[in-house]
Amino acid sequence: MLNNKTVVIVGAGPAGLTAALELLNKTGVKPVVFESSNQVGGISKTVNYKGNRIDIGGHRFFSKSDVVMDWWNEVLPLQDRGISSTVINYHNNSKQLSLNTKFTYSNNGNVMLIRRRQSRIYYDGKFFDYPLTLNVRTLRNLGLSKLCLAGISYAKALMFPRKPEVSLEDFLINRFGDNLYKTFFKEYTEKVWGVPCDQISAEWGAQRIKGLSVHKVLTHALKSSMSFLKSQDYQQKNIETSLIEQFLYPKYGPGQLWERVAETIREKGGEIHLNTPVVSWNNKQKIIKSVTVLDKKTNKKTIHKADYFISSVAIKNLVTNFNGNPVPLQVKKIATSLEYRDFITVGVLIGKINKQTKLSVGGRLVDDNWIYIQEPGLKVGRVQIFNNWSPALVKNPKNIWLGLEYFVNEGDDLWLMKDSQIKKFAINELQKLEFVQQKDVIDSVVVRVKKAYPGYFGAYRDFDVVQRYLDKYQNLFLVGRNGMHRYNNQDHSMLTAMRAVYNIINGVLDKKNIWDINTEEDYHEIKNI
Repeated sequence: MLNNKTVVIVGAGPAGLTAALELLNKTGVKPVVFESSNQVGGISKTVNYKGNRIDIGGHRFFSKSDVVMDWWNEVLPLQDRGISSTVINYHNNSKQLSLNTKFTYSNNGNVMLIRRRQSRIYYDGKFFDYPLTLNVRTLRNLGLSKLCLAGISYAKALMFPRKPEVSLEDFLINRFGDNLYKTFFKEYTEKVWGVPCDQISAEWGAQRIKGLSVHKVLTHALKSSMSFLKSQDYQQKNIETSLIEQFLYPKYGPGQLWERVAETIREKGGEIHLNTPVVSWNNKQKIIKSVTVLDKKTNKKTIHKADYFISSVAIKNLVTNFNGNPVPLQVKKIATSLEYRDFITVGVLIGKINKQTKLSVGGRLVDDNWIYIQEPGLKVGRVQIFNNWSPALVKNPKNIWLGLEYFVNEGDDLWLMKDSQIKKFAINELQKLEFVQQKDVIDSVVVRVKKAYPGYFGAYRDFDVVQRYLDKYQNLFLVGRNGMHRYNNQDHSMLTAMRAVYNIINGVLDKKNIWDINTEEDYHEIKNI
């Protein structure tokens, strides 16, 4: 059916690379991928700084989709060496681990590790489990009076829920009560997005934390305290994503998997062109005829025709670069007004763990993958501890490798700072948190990412107008986070690409099944991809 057909894919992140490999595996069609940057993986890339690797945003390889879990396993099998000791360690920490028999194992460096998940909230100078857990530490940190107020507030939310749920504030208060919302959600969320929660669409909560609530947290806490109720399923299908206790992780960070995918695509005959942005989408009526790309090395432009186009680039850029039939003014106005949140990671290398800091427990490093920072007056949103993602991310095992995450807008004060100023600012905040001491810092680096998070506010309220217009282009398929202006996880982005390929193979013109990804209640096993 696809004999002699061509497919152009724009963007070499998880969605674009998944689409390319799926086309090669299922059709034999040669995909041509254009990527504007010098590296594959999008926001899931791994940045290598002097042998110390940065995972931008932190990527847990976990999905309730068997299709995705198997796909990852095909690219990077589980590491077999040390599996038995890993199991013992999990049992020692009261964690159950059972490996699904369909996983294969490998001894080389191209492997997945099994990692324990732990993240906490740092609030009022104390650590709280995330998600919140009703344990001795929480009771001690909050105090009886605050806990009672939280309970009363939650009961009130159950009896008198906010309806309709219009804003993210409505969504969170309905599930946690006003007291817990203001204590643990409001400030951090507004730090992430830069706007009040009552101005963010409830759709963000429905997509990111749709199954999380006080009820789910308490139920999970009860099961976790009773070994006979614990899930024996490694894939943890019956557990909310925010509550999972373990996950897969590439030994050298998420970029390792996507670099391996890119290698496979090239080995199978596909093309990937880096440093080659699309500068024009040549449209006629309801068809994309071709794209014009710019080779940054030669500064030459070339036109590439294709039968199908798969795009994961930001919709703002896509619509702006349409060249042919004019885009309706309303569509163009909404698309160009869509807002994004940009991202800065400051990597800070520490010589050794300092027993006088709060990252030390009995002289050893805390177990957290990341720590949410809720302290008033500090701009840092999260602190990643890359040692706990994978020891291989740190060149010298004696060092501590941290990533401070800042959520910004391109052009604001922090973004416009010189790298040297940002480093100094970040290290100062680490000291205020009592996480490190200046004398222990031996190196640092700044990594900036534009359009990291699509915004669910402002022009987004009219996004359906843009969606309907773009869906009318029969041979254009939007996939991924920025391609759909949707805060998708990595697995969701991959599933959108798989469905786009399915539609191309089967001649499906309706794009609804792609937009349904991450809105479905159950995607444990997605058939008819």
